[in-house]
Formats: sequence, structure tokens, C-alpha cells
Amino acid sequence: MWHQRLSDKIRGSLQDVTTVAEGQGVRSGYFSLKNYKIHILNNTVLKIYNSLKRQKETFKPIEPGKVRMYVCGMTVYDLCHIGHARVMVVFDMIARHLRNTGFEVEYVRNITDIDDKIINRANENNESITDLTERFITAMNEDSNALGVVPPDVEPKATEHMDQIIEMITSLIDKKHAYVGKNKDVYFDVSSFESYGELSGKNTEELRAGERVEVQEDKDDPLDFVLWKSAKADEPSWESPWGKGRPGWHIECSAMSTYCLGNHFDIHGGGQDLQFPHHENEIAQSVCSTGEKFANVWIHNGFVRVDEEKMSKSLGNFFTVREVLKEYQPEVIRFFILSSHYRSPLNYSTDNLEEAKSALSGLYTSLRDTKDAENIEPNKDYVEEFNSYMDDDFSTPKAISVLHELAKELNRCTDKSSKETIEFAATLKYFGSVLGLLQDDPQAFLQAKMGSSDDELGEVEIQKFIDDRSAAKTAKDYAKADEIRDHLVSLGISLEDSPQGTIWRRN
Repeated sequence: MWHQRLSDKIRGSLQDVTTVAEGQGVRSGYFSLKNYKIHILNNTVLKIYNSLKRQKETFKPIEPGKVRMYVCGMTVYDLCHIGHARVMVVFDMIARHLRNTGFEVEYVRNITDIDDKIINRANENNESITDLTERFITAMNEDSNALGVVPPDVEPKATEHMDQIIEMITSLIDKKHAYVGKNKDVYFDVSSFESYGELSGKNTEELRAGERVEVQEDKDDPLDFVLWKSAKADEPSWESPWGKGRPGWHIECSAMSTYCLGNHFDIHGGGQDLQFPHHENEIAQSVCSTGEKFANVWIHNGFVRVDEEKMSKSLGNFFTVREVLKEYQPEVIRFFILSSHYRSPLNYSTDNLEEAKSALSGLYTSLRDTKDAENIEPNKDYVEEFNSYMDDDFSTPKAISVLHELAKELNRCTDKSSKETIEFAATLKYFGSVLGLLQDDPQAFLQAKMGSSDDELGEVEIQKFIDDRSAAKTAKDYAKADEIRDHLVSLGISLEDSPQGTIWRRN
């Protein structure tokens, strides 16, 4: 038993003890040595839903204490939409929790900067591909930073890894898993990989029977997919053993992920829409090239819907991150995304965003009058509850419920400087940091303009109303004071009188 092996190592170093523990999915942050005894503060283990196995599994890293994670990033030909925002926030949350519970994480998220869509958009705009991609990479980073996403450790670009891409394709041809078609494109031979379809649950014979792809005489099988496209006029190209050309989309991720993280790594993630064919193809070409297992755990976040309909430009319900940020503070969007389990569909609607805004405002309100809680240890009971939810396939809705419990406790505390109050506040802020929330000053958040409307009162105007109300109260003109208060309420401004003066917030 693993706990017996821990006991056997009690007289060893702390490193020895934690190595055995981490091998079983228990993080070193929960262990301490005292008088040759081990006290387990939280003995829950991390369970992750593995799309490959279609079930939750206890996570066991390949290398104890370390996690190598690759996530499919953006194809940079346009602004990021709310679907991209979900990918960025979800995997940022996962990386944050892994690090918070003791893992050393190497997080890689790629950039696709050469693709049919990129070429077409550059031609439409009459600009160079480099100018187009760099412009949208800058915009992507601005959106990501606004949403509180910590940059990945490595962010490779496809165009910077042509040597690795060509090397992998060469390996596949040499091992009879790929061939040069009649049109000089290079294709992967799907029939050469017996496990094709394992991730998506698709059967190759059924796929062929219902094949919608136009049969191409240039390849041996309708299911075969392109690894290298021969050069066309006025398109960017690179030299290769098969002539000038450019890579297919699928091979880019296989080459970048294995170059950055090794042939076999812990976690591969992305949106559910990538499960087939992109991730299925990645597995096939990676395993056939390296001869090793590719990724142990596959994590896919659910789709984003708009008012219960599929998001689509043709339906007119397509929203970029920037459009939403004009109406809502960045943390409101992040809170909205994390309020649903990452595998569930996320329904984007005004009502749901307003609900997220109200809930987040409630958390900030509970922190508004609390004293500085830095260097205060969070409450262990709440930490254990919070981590138990996060360790259960990153259940952020349940984890957020712990934040609301703490907010209720804070609201019950009458002495805002008491030890109990400060501990509750420290715990709430600690959980916020794990989720990337509650990073603003409470009063600044509550007083910030919530949208782009010019009708919203500015701070100077609001203060003028408050001063007029104070003057009316001093003159005992309570009817006028109430009239001013009611007028502000009608404009979405709430007032709260305290011994320190009148505090206002936007509703």
C-alpha cells in the first residue's frame, strides 16, 4: 500500500516522502514532518475526466510532482470570440489549481500563424501574412491579459517549427504511415493506425460509409488527411524533401507539442470542437512517428452557445471578447465562464452575465470594509472543502459556492477588524487568487462603470449628489435627501451610510 511506503520513508528526507505521495496523485503541499510523523491535511486526490477513456481517473503525472500540459491555441486571423475566451480561462484555471496544490507545471499553448483562413484573410485585406498575424497576436494577448489569464510558459508559433514539422512527416513516410499523393501533397494513411477513432469514438468503416468529403483521386482513402500541401501561386511556402509547400494544420500541433514537452506528456487540452478530427489526427500521426504514447489525459471544454443557440456569424449572435468587454468588467466575464463546469455547455446571455455580475459584486461587497489580510493563513477547513471540489475534475461551480459561504460569514461579522473577520477575508482572497478572481480593490470594482453607455453617471457627478444629500440632511430637509437618494437608485447607484461617511456603488 502507498501509505505503507510513506511510513517506510519517514526517516528519509521530506523530498523522499513527497515523491512517493505525488506518485499517487497526492500533492506535497499537504504534507509535513514532525517527530517522524506525517500529518495529511488533505488526502483527496486529483481526479480528471479523461476524454480518451470517457471517465474520471485519478491523475498520476509521468514525473512525480511535475505536469506537462499542451493546449491548442488560436488561429490568428481575427479577433478572439467568447469561445476562445472560454478555452483561455478554463486552462488558465487548471494550471493555477495544479500549481496551487504543489505541482510544477509546464504549460504550452500554441499559435497557428499559417493556415488557409490566414492566407485568405490576408488576401482580402491586401496585407502581408506577417502583418495580419502579428496584429491579431497582439489583440489576443490584450484580451487574454484583460481576462486575468496568466501567459503560458511557452507559446510556439507554427512558422517557427518547420524543421520539426518536416522531420515528423519524413519519419511518417519512412515508417509507411504517410505517402506522397498524385498532386504532390503528402497524406497520412489512416488505415495504418489501428487505434484511429479511439478518442472520438468513431468507427473508420462507418466514417467511410457516411463520408461527406468529396472523393479525391489524389489520395488513397477519403479518410486520409494532409500533412504537407504543395506550393500554390502567391502562397507562402517552405522547402521540403517533397518540394516547396506548407504544413497541414494537424501536423503543426504534433510537431510543436512533442518538441516542447517530449514525445509523451501528461495533459493535452482544447475545445470540444477539436476532438475530431484535429485531436484524433494528432494522436495518429504522433504515435506513428515517435512509437510512443502521446498524451495520457485529454481534457476538452464544452461548447459556448448564445441564448441556447449555436454561436454563428450567420445567425448574428457572434460576439468577440472586445465587444463583451465594452459592456462588462473583465472579471465578470471570467466569473461567468467559471460559474459553469468546464465540460458543460456554456450559455451566453445577458441574463446570465447580469447574474454573474451580481454574484461577483456580492463577493466584493463582503470584502469592502475588511482590514488588510496579507500574510494571514487561510482557514484550513474551508481550504480542504475548496480543494476537494477543485480536485474533483475542477468543479468550479462548487468551489465558487465556498466563496459565497465565506462572503456570508464576512457579512455576519460586525467587527471588521477581528481576527475571525480577517481570516475569513484572507481565505476568500486566497480562493479568488486560485480562480483568478477578486483581484481588484473592492471599492474600485463596485464603483467602476459597468458598460459603455454615456448615460452612466461619472464619479464627480455622483459625489456632487452625495454632497447635496448630506447638506440637505444637515439642514434637516429629509424629503430632499430622500429624493436625491431615490434619484440615484433610479440611475443604478446605491448609497450606504456609515460612521465613516456615505459609500456608493453601482448596481
